[in-house]
Amino acid sequence: MNGRNLALPPVGVQLPEVEREVRWPELLAIAREAEASGFESVWVGDHMLYRGDGRAERGPWDAWTVLAALAASTERVRLGPLVAATAFHPPGLIARMAAAIDEISAGRFVLGVGTGWNDTEFEAFGIPSDYKVSRFEESFPIIRRLLAGERVTAAGRFYQVEDAVLLPPAARRVPLLVGSTGPRVLTAAGPHVDWWNCWYSWYGNSPAGFAELSSRIDGDFKRSACVLVTVGGGRDERQLEEEAPPVELPDLPGHLEALADAGADEAILVLDPIDEASVRVVGERLGLG
Repeated sequence: MNGRNLALPPVGVQLPEVEREVRWPELLAIAREAEASGFESVWVGDHMLYRGDGRAERGPWDAWTVLAALAASTERVRLGPLVAATAFHPPGLIARMAAAIDEISAGRFVLGVGTGWNDTEFEAFGIPSDYKVSRFEESFPIIRRLLAGERVTAAGRFYQVEDAVLLPPAARRVPLLVGSTGPRVLTAAGPHVDWWNCWYSWYGNSPAGFAELSSRIDGDFKRSACVLVTVGGGRDERQLEEEAPPVELPDLPGHLEALADAGADEAILVLDPIDEASVRVVGERLGLG
């Protein structure tokens, strides 16, 4: 089946996160395969450490460093964190990193943000894990205003900046994405973001579930949905969730068509397994190239 004959949304892919240990040469190879196979975007999770869930300790490479390297090593795909935890860095630094990566990528960067949730990594690296939403409410306006070219002074409970400005200035207003269903986060970010994203387990990994969840999220922004896809190959890298079963590869074209009908402006695939071969096979199946 040729995806070009289907009403598919733009399709992105998330790079390996904690499925297994992946070194830089393989990460780069997967990203370049995604570009060659016709995917629209490539995304990187922002995490540091997982432990205590019955599996071995594991963690991905630093998201910002990887994204900067990918910005210099790819040519066409959009790039972004899915999503960056604002609590991991001071807001001014997040804005500076986003502007630099957007410059390196020649305007292909999307800044995805959220509160963060995994207390294990907060505690392991000495980052305060309390008041995550309150911290986001203070951090997000500083980030977006700096990226908009403003000089910013703010004196909050958690973050303070004094006449902060991005120099060199960003070449454009970097697009913003928020990944959350929390009402306070959406109130703070919703009026200012270009994209809203939802993880597959939040909506049951089904078009009907996405339509129902999306109907409860008000905002004048585009909507993207992560989709868990089983590609095959005999390696189950992700723990399956009973309430969010994966989409089998033969069913993926029709699934994405139904997802677009349900209001999705982009689908970001979470492939199992996630490697060069999977990206190539999915791209061929969807006719993206």
